This record gives sequence, C-alpha cells and structure tokens, in this order.
Amino acid sequence: MRKRVIVYVDGFNFYYGLKTKGWRKYYWLDLYKFFSLFLLDHQELVQVNYFSATPHHDGKQNRQSKFFQANRLNQNFKLHLGKFLKKEITCNHCDKTHETFEEKESDVRVATRMIADVVNDKCDISILVSADSDLIPPIEFIREYKPSHKIFVFFPPKRWSNDLSGLSDFFTRLDRHESKFQSSLLPLEIDNLKGYIIKCPDKWKI
Repeated sequence: MRKRVIVYVDGFNFYYGLKTKGWRKYYWLDLYKFFSLFLLDHQELVQVNYFSATPHHDGKQNRQSKFFQANRLNQNFKLHLGKFLKKEITCNHCDKTHETFEEKESDVRVATRMIADVVNDKCDISILVSADSDLIPPIEFIREYKPSHKIFVFFPPKRWSNDLSGLSDFFTRLDRHESKFQSSLLPLEIDNLKGYIIKCPDKWKI
C-alpha cells in the first residue's frame, strides 16, 4: 500500500532561504515536481500546500502572482494566503522610525492544516518545509494524537532548527539538493490553456 504524502511549505522561510543562498534562479520552481523527486517508490505525493502573503510592492506582487499562477495549473498545488500588517520600527542608533510590513498568520495556517489533514486521515507522511520553531506545537500534537504518523522536515537553504530536527522522523537540508532544483524549473513560458501565456519574470531568468 502506497504511503500518502502531503507537503506544507512555509513560503517566506523557503523564499528567504533561497534569497540568502543567492539562488534567485530557482524562484521559478515547479513545486509539485520538486518535492516529488524526494519520494520513494512506495510513496505518493497527494498535495503541496504553499503558505504565503501578497507583498505590497507592485513589482514583487506581479512576480509572485506569476509564480502562483504557474503552480496552480497543477490541481495538487494549494495556495493559502495570509496577510501583511504595517509595523513601525525604531532605529537603535538614530531613533528614527520607519514603516515596514510583517507577514502574519502563515504559521497558524500551516499548523491548522497539518493537524486537520492528520485528524481527517488525508495522509500518512507530513513534510514540513520550514525552520520556524513556532511550528513545534502542531508536531507535538500529531505525535500524541497519532504516534504512527511520520513527520519529515525539509530545511530551506541557510535555515536550521535543532528543535525541529529533533522532533522529526527524517530531515534534510534543501541546499544539498541543487540538482533537484535544477530539474524542477518551470518553462520560461507556460500556456495556461485559457489564451494566456504565463512568462517567467525577467529578474528570475537564469
């Protein structure tokens, strides 16, 4: 019997991991294909859940929208959007205050979805793509609720958590799998079958 696998991607952790690594060329990624490359023969990738929020900067918003459109052509890709909230930050050196935006709700949405899928028997293996230790509570709940359920943690590039690795049944660092990134790039132009071509943002082209 094949083991059902669901992936939960902390979008900001994943994106900023790639950014820190200097891997902008892998922003234009087929996420379902990428994570399917990690599976064994007896495993089946049921769904990839991606948790993020829409940035306020027009350029970033447009690039992100194209990335979402391309991945949503796969019915096994599910997008979960939180939101950005304004936040004031005061400089410790000059006492000047400036506005920034802080992403909210993603970790709660990840936790809720992970727990719901286990409770509703949607999968046998959960793969968490994050290094955010705020996601320890849902793992602890799943461990108590269904001890036989397997939890894997995939750490985005340049991201790590001792606590999450210690709670997992298996973990890996994604920056050790560049060949899988290379094999999972989306085409530069994608026909959405509705008369529209989705093009890779110029800033993301190799």
